[in-house]
Amino acid sequence: MSTEQELTGRLALVTGAGRGIGEAVARALVARGAHVVATDLDPGGVAKLAEEHPGRVTARALDVTDSAAADALVAGTETALGPLDILVNVAGILRSSPVVELTDEDWAATFAVNANGVLHTSRAAARRMAGRGRGSIVTVASNAAGIPRAGMAAYAASKAAAVMFTKCLGLEVAARGVRCNTVSPGSTLTDMQRALWSGADGMDEAAAARRVIAGDLAAHRTGIPLGRIADPADIAEAVVFLVSDRARHITMHDLYVDGGATLRA
Repeated sequence: MSTEQELTGRLALVTGAGRGIGEAVARALVARGAHVVATDLDPGGVAKLAEEHPGRVTARALDVTDSAAADALVAGTETALGPLDILVNVAGILRSSPVVELTDEDWAATFAVNANGVLHTSRAAARRMAGRGRGSIVTVASNAAGIPRAGMAAYAASKAAAVMFTKCLGLEVAARGVRCNTVSPGSTLTDMQRALWSGADGMDEAAAARRVIAGDLAAHRTGIPLGRIADPADIAEAVVFLVSDRARHITMHDLYVDGGATLRA
């Protein structure tokens, strides 16, 4: 079968699918033939996806910080649509702050989505996948999980937790036919990235992007060797590869998609 329809007949659940990387992942999975249950805290974006892909996308609201809601959604999905083959954890938030000014609320909220949310959905899916002896889980983390970033301690720590959780889960379910991997993007043209740029000394988006690409010695950032900001589709393509049979012998892997920005530190 060509890669264009390599996921035909498979059911995928994507969190944070209302915009940005999550939306791109949902679109890429549909393009490869999968039926996608697109979830988001804000139902507007996933409802639009479902309208654009009738019969191919099912829109559902989900707060990933709610363990019971995550389990109910996975159970309800399987009752209504059949066995879940793929889970992609994309839902995430970023609250930037120097550590000495970081509030307990911002730390807790960041971990509630970026780490606890991954636990809730992955645990619910893995229980069912392992029982069937097949399945693929991909967590979209960040290259900040592997290299210190000034002003991003809560985000980086939460993403590092998500990476190691996914690897540990992968170890536990490998013998039962379930693969668990992570994709770690660098700077990607999303609303989250634009929010970081909004306070960049009054610079417009193009100027802010050029500064990220060039690097910033004061912020201890090396720049992006490939010379471009990632598009959400770049991250989605990595996810699609990892959930496909082309990656059938890959598990517990962390795939950096950052244009070389971390020099794979």
